[in-house]
Amino acid sequence: MAKTPGNEALFAARISKGWFSQDSAADGISAVGREALRDPSFAVSVRTYRRWESVSPGWPQPDHATALRAAFGKGPEFLGFQSPATLGVEAPAVVEEIDPVKRRSALIGAGAAVGLPWLAPSHASARSHANEVRVTEDDVHELKEAAADLDAIDQRFGGDRLWRTARSHLMWVQHLIDEGTYPEEIEQELHQIAGQLTTSLGWFCYDANRQDEARIYFSEALNTALLEGNLPLATRTLSNMARQSVDLNKPREAVRFAKLASQHAASWSAPPRVTALLAIRAAQGYARLGDELNASTAIKRAWRAFDRGPSDRDPQWVTFLNEAELVCLEGMCRSDLGQNRRAVRLLERSSTLQDIEHSRNRGMCLARLATAAVQDSDLDRSVSAARESLRLIDGGQSSTRNRRQLAVVRENLEPYAKRNGQARDTIELLNLHIA
Repeated sequence: MAKTPGNEALFAARISKGWFSQDSAADGISAVGREALRDPSFAVSVRTYRRWESVSPGWPQPDHATALRAAFGKGPEFLGFQSPATLGVEAPAVVEEIDPVKRRSALIGAGAAVGLPWLAPSHASARSHANEVRVTEDDVHELKEAAADLDAIDQRFGGDRLWRTARSHLMWVQHLIDEGTYPEEIEQELHQIAGQLTTSLGWFCYDANRQDEARIYFSEALNTALLEGNLPLATRTLSNMARQSVDLNKPREAVRFAKLASQHAASWSAPPRVTALLAIRAAQGYARLGDELNASTAIKRAWRAFDRGPSDRDPQWVTFLNEAELVCLEGMCRSDLGQNRRAVRLLERSSTLQDIEHSRNRGMCLARLATAAVQDSDLDRSVSAARESLRLIDGGQSSTRNRRQLAVVRENLEPYAKRNGQARDTIELLNLHIA
């Protein structure tokens, strides 16, 4: 009988899966990993797997960690792997620090499109001893920068491949809060970072269509904000919840969340861009209700606030609301109100205004444009917008939310498939990408 490998936890896990050889385990994890990562070239070699079953294997690479989690339903920390500081948590890391002005443009490139950056061990873990984790202002700065990088990557590529990273990063911050050594002022900053990461994680789950998890994280972030009196966090989280509620076809809930967010925003004298965001969130709820009067009033309120310009007090989480995005959101409202011709004009304008740093939002705009155009019997424009949105997916965009919108486009094109070759060809392309 073969000797039990050094990593008994991983050995037991593979046996429970019916993988009685290391070769079959490598093949099985490879297959699951390809699906989880959406990477047909992903593979775990037998040599790599053999090393994992040795005594105290080192922490796996990010893609390998994702594949292991998908295969066994638990993270590497529960499969016998040693975290960088042997602290018993999945220590996420900090992306190379990037100047905030250049952060998003630095993400452009084919490499990032295929394998998004994962975080590397923070300085806190590197300085840690067996029973002590010291957290300094430098660590806090790196944690903030990493959280900002996640939000920037989301704007470019979408949340499908970010939520796991964000969850690991949040686990690390929570570990530092519970076990770290730091002065009182750093404790407050750590709690703020944890709150921001929690609502970002909710957003990434929402974009990945993990709606139940998104609502849990949003609720947790809101509770944290209210308990700690963090009014900006409460405002941001309620704005996120309002947006999700529209997609879940809960428009009354969306309006209520937007109104609550506005009340919190008034308490901290939020700048105009925040006011504009909350007004357009309310408009989306009213539009989904079919309430044209209130939707149009909220849209006008959003543009009045937006036209007051940016402010030095604008929080990072509202900077995505540029002219292109507000035009797109108004176009989505007009589409929900059945004003398809007006929606087409707005959405087409938005798609030409949006920059590459906000490609995920441009992809959503194009998908909504394709929907509004086909409902306005403009097949040529619908086909063109749908194909442009597909090109963004080919470029590395990973947003299930956008794919679901393209599925709506496919359904709307199907009645035209028999008599229109372009519609038929586009349906076939959509089937390839969003089956």
